[in-house]
Amino acid sequence: MIEAIAARRSVRKYLAQAVPDELIQTVLESARMAPSGHNSQPWHFIIIKEQEHKERLVAACGNQPWMLSAPIFIACVADPRTRVAADVPLSVDEQSPEKELKLVLRDTAIGVEHLVLEAVAQGLGTCWVAQFTQERIRPLLGVPNDRYVLSIITLGYPAETPVVKRRKNLAEIVHYEHW
Repeated sequence: MIEAIAARRSVRKYLAQAVPDELIQTVLESARMAPSGHNSQPWHFIIIKEQEHKERLVAACGNQPWMLSAPIFIACVADPRTRVAADVPLSVDEQSPEKELKLVLRDTAIGVEHLVLEAVAQGLGTCWVAQFTQERIRPLLGVPNDRYVLSIITLGYPAETPVVKRRKNLAEIVHYEHW
């Protein structure tokens, strides 16, 4: 596993090669297997392949044209309703103070990280894109206002090998017993 973690990079250039549905299912299965608080499994994934749909999403994501080289986009959506009753009013966006939203975001992020690491293991590249607002992205995906789009993951065969960036050494980030 450490090899996949060490090899994972943000890929922003993809080959014009289709990703077989079996590989897409495999990376989704890895996300499905992620742990979550109270086993709530708050994640949903929307697979986007259609060029016009991808173009609208790119516009909502800060007009990053490199995204269009990826054959697949995966919208990763957190569902606070897995922890908040349906009769409780809930609308989530970047300013939401709800504790449960933060918990489902954490859990969904675990699922997304499983997905991107499995992609590496399958010879695929990914990039986590989050330069958007809920107000702009949700209507493009048909996501209800009580759900939160965490990220768009670009997925495909990498056409580049991004350089390894310096990582802090453990002595800089690990503390024992207290700060």
